[in-house]
Amino acid sequence: MHITILVGTVNGNAQSVAEALQFCADDIGATIDVLPMDGLDITVFDTSGTFIICTSTTGAGDVPGNAVGLLNSLDAQAKYLGHVRYGLVALGDSSYGDSFLGGGKQFDAKLQDLGARKMGDICVLDAMETMTPEDDAVVWLQSWAVEWATLK
Repeated sequence: MHITILVGTVNGNAQSVAEALQFCADDIGATIDVLPMDGLDITVFDTSGTFIICTSTTGAGDVPGNAVGLLNSLDAQAKYLGHVRYGLVALGDSSYGDSFLGGGKQFDAKLQDLGARKMGDICVLDAMETMTPEDDAVVWLQSWAVEWATLK
């Protein structure tokens, strides 16, 4: 299995989580590339493989600055993404109420609107509940990979 993790981050937390997932690639029988969203557009989904969107939330439920271009291109360059399979790792802080996980939710909604198929549950990393987001994400990845294998 080849996985590309697309990272939207403000302070580096999502990047750290993505790197922790990459580190355990051998454990799930995968190769994992980590790719910051800087400068990416919808064409990133033209390549084969499986994707994980790993993004934090900023402001009032917005995507990080480095992810804005990719998110906007999902509207501006919209095309059918039925071949895309993805997982979602969403970082946020539940004390922000309705905007909690807004960055991840925006990507999830747009990808599904374009026909992409989300695999498994969202990995929710709440800053109010976990001090070990990297460890929590690795546990999620292990169960997500099992589900991915059954859906192939």
